Amino acid sequence: MATIVHSLTDSKAEEREWALRCDMAAVFRIGARLGWNEHIGNHNSLMLPDSAEPLFLINPRGYLFQELRASDLIVCDLEGRVVRGKGELRKVAFHIHCRIHLANPAAACVVHVHPRWLTALSMLEDVEFPLSHHNSLLLNDRTVYDASGDAPVHSNDEGDRIARLMGDKTIMVMRGHGVTVVGPTVHDAFDETYMAERTTMYQMTAMQTGRKLHALPDSARRNHTGAWGEKLDARLHLDAWRRVLDREEADYAT
Repeated sequence: MATIVHSLTDSKAEEREWALRCDMAAVFRIGARLGWNEHIGNHNSLMLPDSAEPLFLINPRGYLFQELRASDLIVCDLEGRVVRGKGELRKVAFHIHCRIHLANPAAACVVHVHPRWLTALSMLEDVEFPLSHHNSLLLNDRTVYDASGDAPVHSNDEGDRIARLMGDKTIMVMRGHGVTVVGPTVHDAFDETYMAERTTMYQMTAMQTGRKLHALPDSARRNHTGAWGEKLDARLHLDAWRRVLDREEADYAT
């Protein structure tokens, strides 16, 4: 795939796809380092901006995050058919990702992972983000909690329910499951996932003391529902990680 994409140097669309593939591959490698993925499951997808028909990039079934390269990602249509690349699309990935992409065109990138702290939070009854950390002043208004997902996502109906519940929110904490984060770009979705996981780590650590959490004033909320990167250095953060990967595991971008 790398050879195919690079050979089409006369096509700006192909060049742009390759750049997006490298960003996506970087997020998989970072996710592996941070312990976000479960087994050979979990999946991140990205709508391709220059396609004549709606198509998205996603990781094929059976790969660990830590081994994925830009050229390994497959291209699928919104019916779940693989139109380019080798491998198959996991059914659960189809039911979650396709239905969110269909319901919300602004959700160009969908990150679905099982990171330690957010997943632990999802397993607790009646626990949400308190307004206790400065990060929560931005995160809390962007988060929805799915209290109904008691079974694996094995149908479009369940995928549609998830997509409706997410609405215009960007973070969904899925009870007993994990987290889904969406954004208009790879770096927006990646950085928001990163910050949500870190903030949950702080919360869960503080809760272990058994002491009451401090409450910040409600008036301090940021009330921001636009792109995450409009408020934080999302692009710079992903670029910093890519410099680390370029030194230590440069094959991600092949």
